[in-house]
Amino acid sequence: MIGARSLKKKGAPCPNCGGPVEFRFGGTMVTVCEFCHSAIARKDRDIELIGKVSDLVETDSVLHLGSTGSYRGKPFECVGRVQYQHSAGGFWDEWYLRLPGDKMAWLADAQGQLHMTFPREIRKRMQVPEFDHLEVGKAVSLGDNQLVVTEKGTAKAYAAQGEIPWAFRPGDDHVYADLRGEGDWFATFEYDSKDDGAHKRLSVGKTISLDELNLTPPAVEPLESDSVRRVATVNLNCPQCGGPLDLRTPDQTKRVGCPNCGALLDADAGKLRILKTLDDRQLHPVIPLGSAGRFQCPDKLSNHEFTVIGCMERYALYEGTVYPWFEYLLHNPEIGFRWLVQNDRHWSFVEPIESNPPVRLPSKVTFDGRSYRIYDRGTAYVRSCMGEFYWKVNQGDKVTTSDYICPPYMISYELSKTKDAEELNISHGVYLTVDEIEQAFGLKNITRPWGVGVIQPSPPIHYGVWLSWLLFMGFITMIHVLGDSLFTLPTQLGPDPWMWFYAMIFVSIVPIGILVFKYSFEVSRWKDSDYSPYRSEN
Repeated sequence: MIGARSLKKKGAPCPNCGGPVEFRFGGTMVTVCEFCHSAIARKDRDIELIGKVSDLVETDSVLHLGSTGSYRGKPFECVGRVQYQHSAGGFWDEWYLRLPGDKMAWLADAQGQLHMTFPREIRKRMQVPEFDHLEVGKAVSLGDNQLVVTEKGTAKAYAAQGEIPWAFRPGDDHVYADLRGEGDWFATFEYDSKDDGAHKRLSVGKTISLDELNLTPPAVEPLESDSVRRVATVNLNCPQCGGPLDLRTPDQTKRVGCPNCGALLDADAGKLRILKTLDDRQLHPVIPLGSAGRFQCPDKLSNHEFTVIGCMERYALYEGTVYPWFEYLLHNPEIGFRWLVQNDRHWSFVEPIESNPPVRLPSKVTFDGRSYRIYDRGTAYVRSCMGEFYWKVNQGDKVTTSDYICPPYMISYELSKTKDAEELNISHGVYLTVDEIEQAFGLKNITRPWGVGVIQPSPPIHYGVWLSWLLFMGFITMIHVLGDSLFTLPTQLGPDPWMWFYAMIFVSIVPIGILVFKYSFEVSRWKDSDYSPYRSEN
């Protein structure tokens, strides 16, 4: 039991099937019948049948009903879950945790990110703007903290399980805004509607790791419907061409690009439906779909194995010129999704910034002790795709982008807008060499890049070059100054300053060449940027 006292339980037969239903928690407003999956609301003297609840979508959530653990020394028990459907097609779980004293906490589990939040009273010092007044990317003050709005939108309350501490109704709109701040702070605003004056709710907490939950085996075995289904690969056929399709993340896939005919397919409840045929130009991934690899560069990346499940071609249009690049979607069941980006034959590994967002200024951002300078702003479009994607990607989808660089690193902001949602995704990229890509995936003969990459690190110059140069300069100067006494000849008129000058130039050829090369390297890096510090020289 959680807490020092026993909970008073209220039970009744289910109005739909007659099976026993129970309200164990004093704050429970709705419970879901385990036998017929009906949502039942608790009234003052009776219970009310709300309606049938959809079957839960199978996810890789770290929790299930009945899980127990502790957070910051306080024990908890998972008593309920609501599953939301994002406007882009994905799902996320929100678990309700019962703590001592009949207190509640919310644990959101979305694409490997865990957000633990607690309900908070909205006070005068807390700015909770109306929904339509919120701007994604702008900061909001919550007491002494500044949090940035990273997403706002409307989702659907899709399914539920267990006991719910609010008036859950299947299919209701969930109007929300998510905010992040320094120190892993995370907050959610919830609104009854998008109208001004709508009732608001606030929950505040932090982005946490799985280890912080200190999970223990559940007191009861999880329900069969609550178990996580692990599927290595599902084999299907394209409904347009009949070609084979291997889905490696079937539980999370929302779109499939057929590699055989180029059809874009909608994946709904395990069934594939033709949406349209994509651009006639077929993608030819450098890394084949289904390839598994582990990067052997611990100084840059964590040691996880990733599987390539999708490939997408995107492009930006500037002054009539198309600038294309390729993005490979990687998946690891423990940490979720990552990206490999191939731009002009240069590679980078990209992962989302899940907490502690960068401090953003007009022309630079600071993150993890480094300063990043603005490189580009624009609009990125989807041209074609192949494989699996966890959101409903469509040809022509566009996002507003801002890229900041501090070679070999990059910070990218992508702002996407749909009818029902706005979302700001912030990611961090690190440069990888072709050799590192080949070694990770066991490939050979990947084409080497020409020219300088946007975040390609400048070739290092060993300090011995500069030390040798200084020693030669000192030696030549010493010979020049002391030469009259050391090498006096009858015909010598004295040290020749021109000989010293020519000797100094000769020994400086290599370091001067290095400086010219490094300067040229940096100018080439910025050649396609409107924010180049060398703009007048491009």
